[in-house]
Parts: sequence; C-alpha cells; structure tokens
Amino acid sequence: MKKLDKDSLYFIFLEILRLHYYRTHVLLEEVGIYPGQPPMLFILNEEGGQSQRALAERMQIKPSTITVMLKRMEKEGIVERRKDEMDQRITRVYITEKGRKLCNEAFKVMDKVRDECFANITAEEKIILRRLFIQIRDNLSNALEEV
Repeated sequence: MKKLDKDSLYFIFLEILRLHYYRTHVLLEEVGIYPGQPPMLFILNEEGGQSQRALAERMQIKPSTITVMLKRMEKEGIVERRKDEMDQRITRVYITEKGRKLCNEAFKVMDKVRDECFANITAEEKIILRRLFIQIRDNLSNALEEV
C-alpha cells in the first residue's frame, strides 16, 4: 500500500476543501442558515418565482432534495410556495423578506470566507491561482464527460 504524503499537492488541496467547508458551515450556523440553503437563496433573491424543477436544474440536485429543502425553508419563513397563476400544476418558489435578510447574511459569510482564504496573497498570485483553478475545474469536467 502506498503511503499518504501529507505534503503532496493533492493532500493539501483536500485539506483546503475540508477547511473551507467547515469554516463556511460554522459561520452560516451562527446566522441561522443551513449549509445547502445559500445557493437557493442567491437564486431566488436574483430571480424569484422559480419552479421547483428549475431550481433543481440550476442547483444541479435532485427534485426530491429540493422538496425537502423547501419544506424546511418554508417552515422557517424563508421562502413561500405558490401555485402558478397560469398553470396550477406548477408551484413557484419566492423568497420572503426574512429570506432576503438571510441571503444578505449569507453574502457576508461568503465574503468573509473569501477574504480569509485569500489574505496575504498578492494580486499577481491571485491571477495565477485563478488560472490554475480554472485548469483543475476543466480537467475534472473533461474527466466527467468521458464517463
């Protein structure tokens, strides 16, 4: 069996992912937001009245997962679901005023984590890092397409 090299680029990358995930969750929890909610809040804040199907597609998650998320968020008064006026078969999702406030808090959390991630990194280093991240993303995306 091969020994895990904790100084390897890949291990450091995994550690960054884990730390980012944990830090974001801690800060979101402090403002009363569950980890999966910010993307939905951001989408609905930008363009309310999305169908559940459209939300699932934009977030790239299963419609059943959206249903569970929406039940929790609706119970908390963050979103509301209403039947489409033109087609009663479609349920549309709207962000509430409370949801908008939480969305603003989520933006602040994301800004804080971003600032923490990239503190002490020069503008030039950020440009290089961005290019490398894009290449990593493209590599993984291409690998998925080959499957």
